[in-house]
Parts: sequence; structure tokens; C-alpha cells
Amino acid sequence: MSSWTRRLLLALTAATALTTAASAAPGDYRQRPPQDEVIYFLLPDRFENGDAANDHGGADRGALVDGFDPTRADFYHGGDLKGVTQRLGYIQGLGATAIWLAPIFKNKSVQGDPGHESAAYHGYWITDFTDVDPHFGTKADFKALVDAAHARGLKVYMDIVVNHTADVIQYRECPGGHCPYRGVADYPYTRKGGTTGAPINDGFDGKDFGKLTRPDWAYTPYVPAGQEHAKAPDWLNDPIYYHNRGESTFAGESSLLGDFTTLDDVFTENPRVVQGFIDIYGQWIDDFGIDGFRIDTARHVNPEFWRAFAPAMLARAKARGIPNFHIFGEVFDPDVAILASHTRVDKLPAVLDFAFQSAVTDVVTGKAGPERLARVFVSDSVYEGGEAGARQLPTFLGNHDMGRIGWFVRKARPGIGDDELLARVTLANAIMLTARGVPTIYYGDEQGFAGEGDYAAARQDMFPSRVAGYNAERPIGATREGPRSAFATDAALYGRIAELAKLRVATAALRDGRQVTRLASDQPGLLAFSRLAGKTEVLAVFNTGDRPAKANIAVEPGSVAWRALHGACAVSASAPGSYSVELKPLDFMICVSEGR
Repeated sequence: MSSWTRRLLLALTAATALTTAASAAPGDYRQRPPQDEVIYFLLPDRFENGDAANDHGGADRGALVDGFDPTRADFYHGGDLKGVTQRLGYIQGLGATAIWLAPIFKNKSVQGDPGHESAAYHGYWITDFTDVDPHFGTKADFKALVDAAHARGLKVYMDIVVNHTADVIQYRECPGGHCPYRGVADYPYTRKGGTTGAPINDGFDGKDFGKLTRPDWAYTPYVPAGQEHAKAPDWLNDPIYYHNRGESTFAGESSLLGDFTTLDDVFTENPRVVQGFIDIYGQWIDDFGIDGFRIDTARHVNPEFWRAFAPAMLARAKARGIPNFHIFGEVFDPDVAILASHTRVDKLPAVLDFAFQSAVTDVVTGKAGPERLARVFVSDSVYEGGEAGARQLPTFLGNHDMGRIGWFVRKARPGIGDDELLARVTLANAIMLTARGVPTIYYGDEQGFAGEGDYAAARQDMFPSRVAGYNAERPIGATREGPRSAFATDAALYGRIAELAKLRVATAALRDGRQVTRLASDQPGLLAFSRLAGKTEVLAVFNTGDRPAKANIAVEPGSVAWRALHGACAVSASAPGSYSVELKPLDFMICVSEGR
């Protein structure tokens, strides 16, 4: 039995007394607030192939039509909803309590210029918002997955999109595609093709959409022959419900009104669009009883849309008997002020915590001292709801767009040894799983996946892969290479993450306790924070440096007797309000005091 396994057994035994609603019977899962969860994020296509019959999404029409080519990183590989259902025990064994699925809606299978095509295995090129992509299965398969997850007490979050659809609408002025963005000042809605063009949409002031009848203010949009009903619901096939201004530069006005790399940008200011998406996604709540939404590209949608949509979804969920529906938007920015603005202005209940991700990466790679992360935590008051609101922000170490934490560490420290790499990645997970927020594990991290970059390079197969680049990787904490089924529960990182996740679930203070930074070095070294709930104080201490560290840490004066949840914790305070710690390089301890 390894030392980590022994510590896991001891820690879980010690935590039993602290178990609360988060580990209650499956029937009670609805009562858990968002901050009680440990989320596991996966791409169904890359997780497990439960039914080879749906690999092509129907008949085999060739990779450039149906998108299936398991030898190419940018095409469908065969994973599906049945596969996820078959692996629920694996996910739960890791300590996860909620599953976030990349979009499962029907997509345009292949997009891209000739010679540069790729497939919609990721799920973000939606054509039918009302049905499941046939590559992933059917609505019956999704219902079976949700029901099986709920029977285990696992929640299910859907990844949704409102900013754009698949690339169907074309512009006559750009037969080759990729039209440059045309702004409102130069191409107002009330003139055809520019300020000197013929008057159109007489009287349209941005509010009375009954007067917006022609969509050719900037370009002349059209739907190619044979694709007139490519999208569902059918109203989405009308170009009047799109901005039609060409490609976004992701700056200024174009960030809201431009096409996201040719994807059709929806006119979300239009009340018909607002109600349409409320109807679409409300129906998924009604039909399947899902537990939350992650919202893709949330920053590229006008705030007024979210101020109508989010309350409608929360109300729809409550009517369905789901009192703790979790909504969080993707705002791809490490600036706390930008992130917080989307909770205060847009009124989104939460956003993905890109500020945490950026800071924790700098800290565990040694690029910055722990003070870098402490500055993120001290800014929690700027979110709607303040520090308590920040506890609902999903925290993460990497994802399907930016890449994995293992790659970040390798890139920052060229030539890093295997043991140090494992230690630094473990440290990152330990910080995430003890700090405020909702820890979100990116699938495969627990198997040591690192990858060689972002996007497709970070979307490896969990089932035996046929992609040469994936098979050439050597997982962190392992020596094997080549095709393999990556569901080993004895993998080094699986065991370490499982210990931490289960400690969090079993410890109320780690889930929803107020967080107080105790020590944060300005150079690689000690980071310490307390999580306080009731009479319990949990002290988490991390050494991000490459030398042993020793210090006295400020704690609550009443926290006198201590015991270890992980590491060599002293059994008592060295003096009222002071606790002595000593850590080896890249090590951590989690200590608890009760009854203060």
C-alpha cells in the first residue's frame, strides 16, 4: 500500500464526522448548493465509446461529410452518451459530484475551407438546438444518462450556446467567406450597405424590432440552396435574427456583434430571440431535469439578454423542483474586474474563474509567488454577492480551449523531471480543491494527460486512441505510452485528486467556509489560508518553492487542538492564535481544528 493510499484512508476516516448534505443519499442531491459540488468536465466524443453504431452519426458518408475519422485530432472519434453512462462509477470514484458535458446538440458535422476542414466533435457548431447530435446518441440516451447520474446523487450540467450557430448564412459580397467586420456607424441598420445606401428598416431605433424587416444593412446575407431549414427551431433559419456584420475582431463593438470565426452571430437584442432561447433551454430543463448550464461565449452577448435569460432559467428550474440550478458563463479573461462585471452588469449568477486559473498556474510553475493568487482572493468582494458570491465561481486548472495544467508546467519549466512535474501538478490540484469556488476537474487530468498545446492537442481520448500524437504522450506519473484505456483508478493523479475531492465533499468548511488568507509569499514559498465555518477552522498550507519552508501561521485564537486531514499537522497550536508549520518543497498540509 502506497503512502498516498494510506493517507487517503486515514483522511477519509477522519473526515467522516464532518460529512454533511454533500454526501447525503442520492435522493437529496437537489438540496446541495452549487458550492458543494466538485465538477468533472468532459467532451463526450473523447470520453468513452459506448455504441460504435453511432460513430458516423448515421451512414458512413466519409470523413469530410459525417466528420468521423478517429486518426485525426480534429474529427469525431466515437465517444458518446452511452459511454459516459457506462463510466459513471469511475467519475464518482474520483470524488466528483457533478458532470459538465460539452454541448450534445446536433451540429454541422464539418466546417472549414477546402484542405482545412475539421469536425464538430466539440459540440459548438449547433444547427438543431432541440435534439441530440446523432454522433452522441439520442434523447433517450441522454435521459438514461441523467437518470443514472441522479440515481447516484450526481448532478448533470449542460453546456449551452446562444451567441452563435453553425456557419450556414453566407454573404454575397464575400464568395470566399471571411468577410471583415462592418460597424454600426459606417453601416447603420437603416441603410443598405452603408451610410449612402438606400433607406431600409424605416424608423428602427434599436428597440422596435417590428421595424427591422431587412437584414442587408452591412452585407447581403443568404442561406445556400438546400439549407433553408438546416437549423431548428425553424425561426433560426431567417437571417433577420442575425447581426450579419462579418467576422469579429474580438474588440470593441465587434465583440458583441461580429461573427465568431465565421459562425453565424445571433441578434440577441431581438425580443423574439430572447424568448426563443428561453423556450429552447427551458424545455431541456422540463424534459430532463438537468441541474445547471455552463454558457459558452457569454461575454459576446449583450447584458440585457442575460438579465432576461438567467432569471427565466432559474424560475423554470425551481418549477421543475430544482432549487439549486447552477448557471455560470464563460468569460475568457483573467482580469477580475472584467469577470465580476458580468455578474454585476449581466447578472449572471457566476462565471468561470479565469483569474484563479491564471494565478494558480503562475504560482505552481514558480513564475510568481503565492501573493499573486492572494490578490485574486482579496478581490472577491467585487463580484455580485461579494465573497459569498465568489464561492460559486467554478475554478479550474485548464480546459479544452487553453490546454492542460501539465502542459503549462512543462512549458514554463523546460526539462522538468518526472517527479517534480507530478509534484507541481498535484500542488495545483490541492490548491483548487481546498480554496473557495467550485473545483472543476478537466477530464483526463486525473490520468496524467498533459498534451502538447491547446484545443485539439488537449482533447485526448480516454478510450484507446488512434491519433498518433496522443499515443506518443507519456502521462504524468506513468511510464506507459501508446493506445490504452485511460480509466485506471490506481493512476497516480487519480488517487491524489480523489483524496482531495473526497475530503472536500466530507468537510463543510472546505465547501462553503469563509476564506481568509494567512500567509502569501511574494516569491515562490508558502501560501496559507483558512476556511472557516461554524466552530471549524481548516488550515491549508502549500510550499510552492524548491526549498523546505517553516513558519508560524496566524489562526483563530480558539483553534487550539488540531488534527491532520493531509500531511504532518501539529496536534496543538504553538500559542493562542499561532500555529507552527514545516513543509518540504512542493508539499502541502491540510489541518483542522474544531470546537473553537
